[in-house]
Amino acid sequence: MPKTSRRQQVSIGMASLTLLLVAGGCQSDVRVGPEAVAGKVPDATVRMNEVQAAYIGSGSAGNGTLYYRGRSYPFIITGAGIGGIGASTIDAHGEVYNLRDLVRFPGAYGEARYGFALGTESAGDLWLQNESGVIMHLKARREGLMLSLGGDAMAISMK
Repeated sequence: MPKTSRRQQVSIGMASLTLLLVAGGCQSDVRVGPEAVAGKVPDATVRMNEVQAAYIGSGSAGNGTLYYRGRSYPFIITGAGIGGIGASTIDAHGEVYNLRDLVRFPGAYGEARYGFALGTESAGDLWLQNESGVIMHLKARREGLMLSLGGDAMAISMK
């Protein structure tokens, strides 16, 4: 993959995120949750680290690694959304479904989330789906003070 600067990656991520937020109201076929992956075998795994802050609206930034077909692929994350209050760091890992080709992984993802963080005690699940149909189911460990219930748009770009 060609190298891009951090500034270009953030710009691409924010542009993708803006498009997702604008188009979000027009799209109703995003299904996330256990029923969306029932009977499917994961195609990859992923680990992500994010910092998230929320007060009615929320924002997040971070990075992660996709483990796909025996190789590691680093990526960056930018996000915005609604719902929640507080600030926390998130360490998440999980499975990736419907990933037939690496080029389908980056892009704008819709996210459904729930969880809480109080100091080092936390619980939560993240379900994400992009415009290519790639689904991620992540178990999240949070630290901080956060009550999270809502939806977000997240942009992933490869490093």
